[in-house]
Order: sequence, then C-alpha cells, then structure tokens
Amino acid sequence: MERRTVLGAGLGAAMVWASATTPALADGPSRRLEDQDLAAARALFTAGEYDRLHQALPVLLTRARDSEATGPAGASRAVGVWAFASQLAVKNGALETAAAFAAQAGEAARRSGRPVALAAAARAAATPLRRTGRAGHALRLLEEAYDQLGAAVRPSPGALNASGMVALTAAYTAAQAHLPSAAEEFAAWAEESTERLARASSRSPAGGELSAAQCTLYRVGIHRELGDVDKALAYAAHLDPDALPTAERRARAATDTARAWLAAGNVPAAFEQLQRVERAAPQEARRPSVRALTAQVAAGRPDLPGVTAFARRTAAPLSA
Repeated sequence: MERRTVLGAGLGAAMVWASATTPALADGPSRRLEDQDLAAARALFTAGEYDRLHQALPVLLTRARDSEATGPAGASRAVGVWAFASQLAVKNGALETAAAFAAQAGEAARRSGRPVALAAAARAAATPLRRTGRAGHALRLLEEAYDQLGAAVRPSPGALNASGMVALTAAYTAAQAHLPSAAEEFAAWAEESTERLARASSRSPAGGELSAAQCTLYRVGIHRELGDVDKALAYAAHLDPDALPTAERRARAATDTARAWLAAGNVPAAFEQLQRVERAAPQEARRPSVRALTAQVAAGRPDLPGVTAFARRTAAPLSA
C-alpha cells in the first residue's frame, strides 16, 4: 500500500508537469490509444522535436491510462507512451518526473505480461535510477529484463531488438557503476544480438533501434565512463553518423564524442561536436546536460570563434 501511495503521488506530480502545455493531438483526449499514436510520438522524439512532443503529452497520457484497462495489448501500447514521457523528462533534466513515468511504464508492462514491454520499461527506469546514484538497482532491472527476453528458443526480430538494446543500456549502466567486466559482457551480448537480428530478418522490426552503428555509439559512452578515453575516441572515429537512423541518435553520438574530447583535454574538438549536436537536432543543444557541456567549453576556451554566439543561441531551455 505504501509503495502504491508513493507511486501515485509521484505520478500525480509528473502528470502536472506534462499538463503544463496545450494538447496537440487531434480528436480530443477520449480517443483510444492506437499504434499510430505511438508512431507519432516516436517520430517526434527521434526527430528531436521535444517541444512538440511535450505539447502532445497530456492527450497521450490520458489515452495511455485508459488503454491500460483494456487488456494486455492496451497495456503494452501504454508502456510506449509512459516510456517516451520518461525519456522526455530526462531530456528536460526532470529526474523525479522521469522516475514516476518509468514506474508507471513498469506497472503497465507487468499488466501486459510481455517481455518486450518489460524491457522498454526497464530501459526507461534505468536512466533516472543511475543518475540518482542507484546504478546497481538499474542493473538488476535490466538483467531481469534481458533474462526474460532470452527465454525463447527462437526469439522474434522484435525480441532480438529489445534484447540488444537492453544489453546496451545495461553495459552503459555497468560502466557508470565502474564494473568493466559486466560492461564488456553486456556490450558483447548486444553485438551478438545485432548479428542474430541481421541473420533473422532482412529488415529491422517497426521501431527497431538495434544496429551495428548503435553498438558503436554505445561503446563511445561505455569506454569514456570506464576512463578509457583513447578507446572511446577510437570508437567515435569509426562511427559514421549517417549510419544512425535518427536525428536524436546522431545528436547523441556528437554529445558523447564531445564528452570524450573534453575528457581528453581537446576543447576545440569538443566544440566542433557540440555544433554537430545543434545541426543534427537543435533542441538537443538546449538540453540542460548539453548546455552544461557548452558552458564548460566556453569557460575553457572563450577565444574559440563562434563559441559565445553558440552559448547564447542554445541558452533557452526546453519546454518545462
């Protein structure tokens, strides 16, 4: 009972955060959550259109709550909405809000009974957990999700995609927890899932994220977190941003590479990557964590051409 009370209170605050904008979906809040709603949310998120997604959240979340009561399929769709809401809150630096939405994703995933939905919820929960010093808890959730996905003898392409992405998230989480062996093991499992997915299907499942380029992108962050900056930069050098399918991922690649260059002491190279962030997805450059990188670059090398104008241009926060 206490857990449900806390969850309800956190979700209430999160819904207030989400409802601070005008609903932007057509047909009003009462229409049932459909696959096209998830596709529309995914398109906004992957394009880096976070302000527009935030405007759409009130209607999406209302539909998600109604959808959970309709059965496993409806609960599985709702997981996608709660997970996107959690990821968007992370983009805004609202970690308590992100955790509340991730917890609701977990509730919906358990109602669905579907391992792929449980994996999405675990990945959503991992970020606010590790950013608040609970990487160990995040890793346990991800390991459980990975084990459930691996139970099938012949996993579907969707399950392979989810398995690989959970393993990548677990590898990055293990790196942040300073567990190099676990980070390497999970990264290797993700790469194995990528190869199996390529053999099993000529095309990625709808909404699929797993690819060789995605694995390389995660390797940049994993090795930087483990303190091996040279290895992180070596992976970054082999990463073709055009091989990443979305603006959000290309911006993430540039952000992680900027962090690696800063760790190596090369401020001009870091600034070049921050400019790539803005070119890939302008709203990514306005995220609190990316603005902090910009401030670090501007403080370290205020003489860099364009750095002051860049800092000024990206200073406006995302919608809150």
